[in-house]
Amino acid sequence: MDAPIAISLPCPLSAGWEVVEQRLIDPSQGGGFSAGAYRLEVDELWLLSDAPRGSISRWRGFRAGGLKGLMPLPPLSLKQPQPMDGEGLVVEAQHFWVATEGRQQPVQPAALLRYDMATGSLLSSRELPPDWRLQLDRGLRSNGGPESLSRSPVDGALLMAAEQPLLQDPPDRVRLLRWALDASGALQPVELRPLALPPGGWGLTDLLASKQGLLGLWRRFTAPDQWQARLVLYPTSAITTNATSNADAPPVAPLISWNLLQLGLAPDNWEVLVAAPPLGDGRPSLLLATDDNFNPLQRSHLARLVPRQLPGCSAPPQQ
Repeated sequence: MDAPIAISLPCPLSAGWEVVEQRLIDPSQGGGFSAGAYRLEVDELWLLSDAPRGSISRWRGFRAGGLKGLMPLPPLSLKQPQPMDGEGLVVEAQHFWVATEGRQQPVQPAALLRYDMATGSLLSSRELPPDWRLQLDRGLRSNGGPESLSRSPVDGALLMAAEQPLLQDPPDRVRLLRWALDASGALQPVELRPLALPPGGWGLTDLLASKQGLLGLWRRFTAPDQWQARLVLYPTSAITTNATSNADAPPVAPLISWNLLQLGLAPDNWEVLVAAPPLGDGRPSLLLATDDNFNPLQRSHLARLVPRQLPGCSAPPQQ
């Protein structure tokens, strides 16, 4: 797999984040961005499109030139027999994983897909556990996930989360699934403790796992055109604690949340959270991107964030 990029948090957490760069992506370079990855070894930024015929837009030059230095590369088309709705992305050395969202009309099951790095050809497909499968009264809601995919820094397992509560679940949580190899080498899903989600139309659109905690993006849309977005931090225990059979057990609550629009980001559909290369002064950074929904009234925004760290602050021990 590609080497992980260092992630830092604000210190103290209440210090929040600073936006150091923003950029718009021309529609000719793609759209509908729903997930992303940065490949440190080759200095490539990948953004996955949720178009029915999936594709990945790619750029080079991020490490030295920042967002302004991004130079487009030819996109990588994903080759699969059926339409898809790609929402999560994890890149390895020779292949990459995509989490696809399910829909009722037309019938489109959610799945975990593996593609060849060089050709974009589909290598394998894994169906989700029975409790997650799209049904009339159970499982994922239509267009309700899975919405994110990340790599655990603890054991390398894949972490997959729903966007909204499953139909049979309480409204204050979204499920988190861990995909790891069993003794026979087969990839198996295990339910982790669900993540807390506020009611009122909020959804979880992306996850970024690190040794410092589990970062997530919350999004809410209120008709006709009101967007809200928050960056949240769940404790590291979220990626190591298996689910309990007790449906009344509380979900994992975030340690803190930050209002992204108060940082000056556009009120739009923020869906992508990526560990980005450090700035020239060494500060680690995050990349956020929006999904323009292929709507001429929306744009594909990129934003780069760095954590504010106050003098004399010492980071708390890992949770």
